[in-house]
This record gives sequence, structure tokens and C-alpha cells, in this order.
Amino acid sequence: MTATLVEIRDAIRSRRTGAREWVEQAIAAIERLEPQLRALVSYDADRARKLAREVDERIARSQEVGPLAGAPLLVKDNICTRFGPTTCASKILENFQAPYDAHVVERLEAAGAIILGKTNLDEFAMGGSTENSAMGPTRNPWALDRVPGGSSGGSAAAVAAGMVPAALGSDTGGSIRQPASFCGITGLKPTYGRVSRYGLVAYGSSLDQIGPFARNVRDAALLLEIIAGHDSRDSTSVNSPVPRYTAALDTPLDGVRIGYAEEYFGEGLDPEVRQAVEAALDVYRSAGATVVPIHLPHTKYCIACYYLVATAEASSNLARYDGVHYGHRTAAPEDYIDVYCASRQEGFGPEVRRRIMLGTYALSSGYYDAYYLKALKVRTLIKQDFEQAFGQVDVIACPTAPTPPWVIGEKINDPLAMYLMDVYTVSANLAGIPGISIPCGFSGAGLPIGLQLLGPHFAEERLLRIAHEYQRHTDWHTRAPQIAAG
Repeated sequence: MTATLVEIRDAIRSRRTGAREWVEQAIAAIERLEPQLRALVSYDADRARKLAREVDERIARSQEVGPLAGAPLLVKDNICTRFGPTTCASKILENFQAPYDAHVVERLEAAGAIILGKTNLDEFAMGGSTENSAMGPTRNPWALDRVPGGSSGGSAAAVAAGMVPAALGSDTGGSIRQPASFCGITGLKPTYGRVSRYGLVAYGSSLDQIGPFARNVRDAALLLEIIAGHDSRDSTSVNSPVPRYTAALDTPLDGVRIGYAEEYFGEGLDPEVRQAVEAALDVYRSAGATVVPIHLPHTKYCIACYYLVATAEASSNLARYDGVHYGHRTAAPEDYIDVYCASRQEGFGPEVRRRIMLGTYALSSGYYDAYYLKALKVRTLIKQDFEQAFGQVDVIACPTAPTPPWVIGEKINDPLAMYLMDVYTVSANLAGIPGISIPCGFSGAGLPIGLQLLGPHFAEERLLRIAHEYQRHTDWHTRAPQIAAG
């Protein structure tokens, strides 16, 4: 499937094609590609066909349909749906059936979108490669021996391979933007509070945010229009109007100031990534933007700060999976304590257990002040860095990831090396600001490279407009992996 979300929407609404035609294309692509990519945890073709027939019947009767009527989509499997399981790619939730739909699922279905299934992820969204999945790793459609990024690697791989035109993921420390970079597509992390977290299985509650994957900025903007907005069931959801993001995309770029922080271009950055990002800045200069040097002095503390805050919140959030309330329960416990210990040992994978232990340690008596409380203070300084920078510039440009996608298995036994791959993305989650990754080139080995743009709180309209301007002048986002062509 090569059509964009906007093209599919327009074709269905104008009756040039029916919803069933697009759903059948998506099903055919999934059945052809899934054995190679392993991008999905579950999908339901019969349900999708039924919903597509209903859309076509409503259009035939000239009844009103939603803005995404008939568009086939996928959602990450840590987003609750009443249809199909919600596993978080974990054995501990292997058979869990959510009793309600997440807010974003309600929004998509109210708009007429057809959700075909749920995508693979690092277990409980903890990882940067989609290798930490109880369902097995997802593969990158550009090179099947490479990771697709994580934790939303299944969603990114499915969009890049042409299974669907768009999908939803979640981003706690880069889990939308990094796989978007690795798979050569567009991925947006909205401002914290812009999209309701109701029905998103919690990892780091003060960091998590749901956002869209798409092939281009216009599709991502359309999807954000649908899922953004206030939800009283999420106490962190912000009650402010949702702009028509698609309407502002073609505003001229004159006068835009783009920040260039040296802290994002230092040690550890692959030369090919640096070259691609700096070439992207030249495109912006040619389009009328000004590139301004800025400083984010606390950037060097971001990884340490993030992995204290995130693991502490994970320790708290995952305490509920205890073998008693729901989820996996060990078969033959010796006593009540063994119910907890054995159920969690059997149900959680090694990376989840590692992060729970790190977080529990940081929150424990005698260490809380030294680690967790200090991390919260550093988080405030990181946020202040961005506030000062956005007093000088409209957005900040930097790499999304320090390297192109690596070979599957290359870093799985080196957690610190894996954590360092988040060096350019975690700061946005700590500060609560929006960020977007768009394709800006390829390595010599033909692997995608992503440009990241960061903006002030609730500046998605500006961020999308500036990202779209780049895609007006380049064609990186139009390229697709060979596997997508069949």
C-alpha cells in the first residue's frame, strides 16, 4: 500500500474507491509481510472487513461519515482495546482482555478509522529496539537483519513496509521518534497532556505520551487532529482547544529561527548522521529560515536523569502485576509470598525486571534523596534550558538517534549501550515538550536517518509546519523499502 492517509480518506469520501478496497489491500500486505517482519501481536481481518462494509453502506446511503472513514490503521499493543488482547508484548499479560477502549481508540473509531490490529513493542515499552518482546523481535523493513527501533518498532515497521498508511505508538523516552528515524517515516511525540493517556498501559506516567506514525507530516497532522483533546478521565489531560493542524501546514517559513545546539553534535554521533542533519539545516536556510546557535547546558545529565525518573515510575506502575489481581499467576506457588515472586519472575522479561529493580533501588529508604529527588531537580533544570532556548528560537533541530539502525542482537546484552541510543530523545519527555522525527537521508549502507525537531509546549502547529516545509523541498519521505513493493 503506497497511498497516504489523506489520499485514502479523499478517495473514499469522493466514492472513487470503497473502504473495502483499502482494507483488503492492508490485509494482503499484512499476510504477505508479517512472516518476515513480525510487526504485529494480533490482527482481526474479519472485524476489519465488517467495519469496511458498514462504512461503504453509510456512504452509499449518503449518510455522514467521520474524517477517517474507512482508513486502515494499527495501534501499539500497550493501548487498550476491547477487541483483541492487550499484551504489552509481555507473558504477564499474555491473555489479558481489556474491558474498555483507550481514549485514542474511541477517537479513531468515532472518526471512522478501521483498526486492523495491535503492533509489537519492547515489553511494557521498555527498550529501544523491539527485541525485548515476549513475542519475538520485529525486523526493519529496510534491512531485515536490523532493528526497527523501539519501543514502538512494530508500528513504525508496519507503516514503512506499507501494511497501513499510519499507526499509533507511545513515546516515553523516544519510542515514537527513534523508530520513525530507523524506519524512514514521520513520527510525532505531542506535548505531555495534549493526548489523553486513558487506556495507555503505564510505564513512566509523567513521561508517557501517545502519538502518530505516518509517511509524511500531513498525515501525522491529520491523525493528531483526531486523537488530541481534553479527556476528563486523564487528570494530566490539558483542556485547551485543538488547532486544525492540517490547515496551517502551508504557511510560508520566512522569519523562522531554528536552534542548533552543540550539545547534540558531540561525541558518539555517527559522521553520516551528522552530515545528513547538517544538510537538512542547509535546506532550511535555502527556504528562508535562520539557524541560530544555542546552548542546552544540562543535556549531559539527561540520560542519567531519565533512567532514574523512568525506572522509579516503572517500579511503582508495575507493582500491580502481582499474580493476584489479573495477569499471569504462577501454577504451583509454595505460599502467598511465592505467588508474587514466582508470578513476576515468570511473567516479566529481563529488561523489565532490570528496570523495576533500578527504580525500586532509587526509591528505597536512604537512597531516595540521593537519586530520585536529585533527578527531579535536574529535570527542572533541563526544562529551564529549553524555556530559555525557546526565547531565542522557534524550534530546535538535531539528530533523532546518534547512529543508523544496528544489527539485531548487537546491543541486546549491553544495556548501557542501548540506553545511550536515547541521548537525543529523552530530554523532550523530561521537559514535556513536543518532538517530531522526519526522514532526512540514508547512510552509505542504505539505512534511514532521521532529523528531529523540538518545539515549545503546545507548539505542535508550528512544529508540523516547519517539518512539512522540509518535506516540500525534499523527497526522502517518499522513498519506500524494496520489501514494500512486493
